[in-house]
Amino acid sequence: MKHILLILLENEPGSLSRVVGLFSQRGYNIESITVSPTEDASISSVTIQTNGDTKTIEQIEKQLHKLINVLKVTPINQKNYIEREIALIKIKNSGYALEQTKIIIDTFNGRIIDIIPNIYTIEITGSSKKINIFLNIINKISKIIEISRSGIIGITRESEVF
Repeated sequence: MKHILLILLENEPGSLSRVVGLFSQRGYNIESITVSPTEDASISSVTIQTNGDTKTIEQIEKQLHKLINVLKVTPINQKNYIEREIALIKIKNSGYALEQTKIIIDTFNGRIIDIIPNIYTIEITGSSKKINIFLNIINKISKIIEISRSGIIGITRESEVF
C-alpha cells in the first residue's frame, strides 16, 4: 500500500543521506523523494513515497525519529493532505491523432510546452493518479518517447504546520 511521509530535518550536510541510508539498510524502497527548503532556511522538508503495510510504515517512522537531524515525521493519508506531481512527456504524433491528443491534453489541464516536427513536449500537473491515467490514455494514440516526473510533493490540509 502507498504511504507518504513528510519529514522535517535540519538542513545540514549528511541529513538527507542518513534518511535515505535508513531506507536502504532496512530494505525499504523509496518510490519518490522530493526535498525543498522551508520558510526557515535551516530546515528542509522531505516528502517520501514508499510502499508497505501499516506495521512497516510505523517501524520506518520510529526509526526515522531516532536519526540525528530529524525534527518531525508525519505520515499522511489521502484524507488530510494535498498531493501534486509534475510530469514532462515527450510524444511523437501527427495527423488525425494530433487533434485527439490536443483534446486529451486540454481535458487534463496540461499544455504543450515545446514543439519540433512531429515531436511535442507536454507538461501536466496533478496527483500521481491523474498523471498515470493521462499516460495510459495518451499512450493509446501517441508514441511516448520520454517521461520525466518530479516525484510527489504534499502538504497537509490541517491548520497546524506539520
